[in-house]
Amino acid sequence: MLLLFALMLSSAICAQDYHVVLWDNTTAPTSNGLSGDEVESKPGQWKNTQTAEMWIYKAGDNATGQALVFFPGGGYSSLSVGNGHKEAQWFARNGITAAVVKYRLPNGHSEVPRNDADEALRVMRSMAAELNIDPAKVGVSGTSAGGYLAGSVGTLSDVKPGFMILFYPVISADPDKRHKGTFVQLLGAEDADKPLAQEFSLEKKVDAATPPTLLFHCDDDKVVPAVNSALFYQKLKEHGIKATLHIYPSGGHGWGMNSRFRYYDDWQKATLDWLSTL
Repeated sequence: MLLLFALMLSSAICAQDYHVVLWDNTTAPTSNGLSGDEVESKPGQWKNTQTAEMWIYKAGDNATGQALVFFPGGGYSSLSVGNGHKEAQWFARNGITAAVVKYRLPNGHSEVPRNDADEALRVMRSMAAELNIDPAKVGVSGTSAGGYLAGSVGTLSDVKPGFMILFYPVISADPDKRHKGTFVQLLGAEDADKPLAQEFSLEKKVDAATPPTLLFHCDDDKVVPAVNSALFYQKLKEHGIKATLHIYPSGGHGWGMNSRFRYYDDWQKATLDWLSTL
């Protein structure tokens, strides 16, 4: 891990407190098999990622002691890192220290994104004293396929987060509910339709150790059906896990930090209210 103490500015991000390079395909325990240059197809949108790194935004005087690691979406074929920075900055402004992770895309190597996510969570906790956070109160969050990755940490990993906040997440591998592209990228086209895929269907992996979870979705989401969040919520409650689900009547998919989203103020208020109950 390379830790760079720098206040950096670019077209994609505002000044962050820390930039942490976690590892790359040569130093990580696993490789995604990609090569060549990483590609920023447009500002903040990355493809062909082979290095995992994160940018940390530290909360100010309003710090709650909570923190989270945020994973941007992109269907596991690209990463909306620019939008991830906006999410992390919003959390930090509201007292929750937050990091956005540029993780390595799976390219059919299912273990790779979760290796990166687990390491990001470990590093965040290792910096607890420096960041003035409680290591037991470090959660994960993400949008779409990034929501799937965050949910994977809470269900499939031994490194459990303190909580999860999942925005229109990919959850189920069932053919009638899934976002197929996510599972094709995660497992490879040949395995996406095999029984193996059910081992990556997160609603089937919820147990009593799954952390408290807040879920957001829109009923008219045509990319990732809202039943993904509903199923996950149902399984959380079956295991007695603290959980809250918001399904808005409209808004589609990918609204994130879009201030034109009709329920923009609502989801932000709901998020801060939920975090205050943990």
